[in-house]
Amino acid sequence: MTTTAAADSLPTALEQALALANTLEAMLEQEFEHLKAQNLDAFEATQASKNDLLQELARLAGIQGPESADALGPEWDGFKDHMAHCRDLHRRNEVLIGRKIDAIRGALQSLQVQDPTSSVEIYDRLGRVSRVRRGRGYSDA
Repeated sequence: MTTTAAADSLPTALEQALALANTLEAMLEQEFEHLKAQNLDAFEATQASKNDLLQELARLAGIQGPESADALGPEWDGFKDHMAHCRDLHRRNEVLIGRKIDAIRGALQSLQVQDPTSSVEIYDRLGRVSRVRRGRGYSDA
């Protein structure tokens, strides 16, 4: 490739990378909405295309690792800022996932309480609140 051809392809790669970064931002926002609505099927369906998009972004920018991202020229500063925003959106989604997992663990732990002096009340099969009586639990079944 000649230097003129390389110079001509740079804006094209940068423009494509910026367009894909906008697509990534929209995907991360959609991912957040799926997580808030607890629509895990829709969330999981987006993961493969998001990974493909990230690989294409790395290819366009010529990034193999953090060092090569730092070596991008000043014309890529807008792209790097946009990707930093996408990183923040990803972290927000990660925090939401973590909170949901903690809530699920807490609920499971309350169902598996084994302390006979515990004040946790659980509904029995008839829908009445009863004190926890350890009989056959999930782990005993």
